[in-house]
Amino acid sequence: MTISKRKATRNAQGAGSIRQRKDGKWEARYTVGRNPGTGKQIQKSVYGDTEKDVRKKLTQATAAIDEGVYFEPSKLTLSAWLDIWLAEYMGDKKFLTVKHYKAQCNTHIKPALGAVKLSTLKSPMIQKFYNTLKNGAGGKKPLSPKSIKNVHGILHKSLSQAIEIGYLKTNPTNGVILPRITKKEIQPLTDTQVSAFIKAVEGDDYATLFKVILLTGLRKSEALGLTWDNVNFETGVITVEKQLQSRPMADGGPTLESLKNEKPRRLTPALFVMQLLKAHEVEQKKMRLQAGSVWQGWSNERERSTALVFTNELGRYIRHETMSKRYKKIVAGLGIPDACVHDLRHTYAVISLQSGDNPKTVQEALGHHTAAFTLDVYGHVSETMRKDSADRMQAYIQAVQNL
Repeated sequence: MTISKRKATRNAQGAGSIRQRKDGKWEARYTVGRNPGTGKQIQKSVYGDTEKDVRKKLTQATAAIDEGVYFEPSKLTLSAWLDIWLAEYMGDKKFLTVKHYKAQCNTHIKPALGAVKLSTLKSPMIQKFYNTLKNGAGGKKPLSPKSIKNVHGILHKSLSQAIEIGYLKTNPTNGVILPRITKKEIQPLTDTQVSAFIKAVEGDDYATLFKVILLTGLRKSEALGLTWDNVNFETGVITVEKQLQSRPMADGGPTLESLKNEKPRRLTPALFVMQLLKAHEVEQKKMRLQAGSVWQGWSNERERSTALVFTNELGRYIRHETMSKRYKKIVAGLGIPDACVHDLRHTYAVISLQSGDNPKTVQEALGHHTAAFTLDVYGHVSETMRKDSADRMQAYIQAVQNL
């Protein structure tokens, strides 16, 4: 490495020079390489209030060049990078995921950190940002730990991509501490509530839809996106491979999309479920005849084979919001005002585990990644399971004592 007080005319890569400017500031210039097109030197500068300060910066930069680990600071701001990332690197993401990312960036990340250059974005700045989100500032409502984790996930992913293409050397989000998330206890229906619910939905337009979710553990979007070609009455198998994604009409309206984890799964539900669907198939055909010319669903048997299983009286898709409102109205009458449709899925999982189903089987039915995750979510919620475990241990103790 060469350092001189005068600026060399053709410095070698890694060489540098120091000078004091007219304004009293000190500047060090160093060569990082040559332009492959023109052959001219590519030079960069570092600045400081004293010669000692600037010499230290120059030494660090030229040493990095000599060691092959030099990284040129980017002038790109975080806001500008987020715009690029959202526009160019979302090819593998679903529509609603991208929409969520954009909303979080525009609402939280850009207002707080958007003007910061990527090269100067540090962990303490991000930590302070998260703390502000947690505590609330400027009249804004504090965010929950889970919401802050979501914001963190988006920022982390965007900066990881910046590293991949050479805009950053390290990810400053790695050094932060997120607020602890307190797991919300799930609220499955009790056996008494299940019985009351099944009686309450009898005769309702959505009765079969609600019963199928309760007895299969389908997600709301998976049930609404189920098509007749995925229901095999001969084998008694339901294939879950798509979901009805809720979109505003301005964005094209509800659309059939692939599953959350992209992995189709096969269910073999109780015979009762298949009988429900068979009866529903007949009822749907009657609805079409009653609707006549205003029917907006399938028009022939070939189209019907791939049409939605659950529709409104005109053959159109059922909106998520409409279904949720109907469910809340029904369970409110049963004294369960805070329930949501997803509780039916929770109920299915707990009933299955209580009935002795293998956790792996329940995991596959629910579409979870691992059986461990399934047990973590549901294994602690059933008093019956705990009592059964205690009874088995008591029986074992008595058997051992009698030996």
